[in-house]
Amino acid sequence: MVSEVWQNTLAIGSPIERWQMKIRRLRQHLRGWAKLVSGLYKKEKAILLNKLDELDKKAEHTLLNDSERDLKHVLNEQVAELLREEELKWYQRAKVKHLLEGDANTKYYHLLANGRHRKTRIFRLEDGNSIITGDAQLKEHITSYYRNLFGPSEDSLISLDESQTEDIPQVSDLENEFLTEPFTHEEVRAAIFQMEHNKAPGPDGFPLEFYQVFWGLIKDDLMALFSDFYQGTLPLNRLNFGNIILLPKKKDARVIQQYRPICLLNVSFKIFTKVATNRLSMIAHKLIRPTQTAFYQEEILWRAQLYYMKRFTNFTRKNKTV
Repeated sequence: MVSEVWQNTLAIGSPIERWQMKIRRLRQHLRGWAKLVSGLYKKEKAILLNKLDELDKKAEHTLLNDSERDLKHVLNEQVAELLREEELKWYQRAKVKHLLEGDANTKYYHLLANGRHRKTRIFRLEDGNSIITGDAQLKEHITSYYRNLFGPSEDSLISLDESQTEDIPQVSDLENEFLTEPFTHEEVRAAIFQMEHNKAPGPDGFPLEFYQVFWGLIKDDLMALFSDFYQGTLPLNRLNFGNIILLPKKKDARVIQQYRPICLLNVSFKIFTKVATNRLSMIAHKLIRPTQTAFYQEEILWRAQLYYMKRFTNFTRKNKTV
């Protein structure tokens, strides 16, 4: 079904326009399909259970013949398959990595999935002596807090002299050529299958499993994006957006500082950052001094990744610094 929708979607324009058109069309189709399947599933489950109940009642006062016993066996298998699908649904909603009562469709997964929604729901916050309630007031308070926290910094008297490069480790011509070579199918595929698959998706609704399972179907469209990215013509901001979720750091969180923000980015954008990180990690150890701490190494790699994403097309073979 996914293959049919993806291939039959009439997509024109640039690679990013074709990609987003196919993603949008597939998302719409899957949403309609999910609603239909959900309704049919409930009806089919009820019909199977009613038939089993009739056979069980008959078996209480008389023996079942061979055809009835065979029918009961088939019905039990069909019910078990439906319950297995329901179990997987709740497992995906719960997003758990450990197996607790996971051999059957238990109340554990239902409570975990529904409880997570209740836990992350913010009903009120405290700001000094005032109490903030209502969706509009809460959104305004939270947005203002994080805009001030992550917004433009105040002017500083500290400046960096970027002309001083004598004491900065240099990359070789071969390493610089490695950083600036075109992307390959193998490189992108390796990055996708290195990423953890059971994670919440971004705004487009497609988790990493979609890219892993349907790599053979989507690889040409995805590599067209990488080709534009390499040439510096890809508007990456059209993929680089996400949903910010606030998770409480403690029970009964009351102030905004007691929440931890998690950004759910589109997987399509995270693939670009993963590929860039894989390339940088091959030479990062040569550019970082042994006396630097592990935290500082992660900071350097993160900043280098941002620089790499923004300035990739400005690298040349003559450029010797990162």
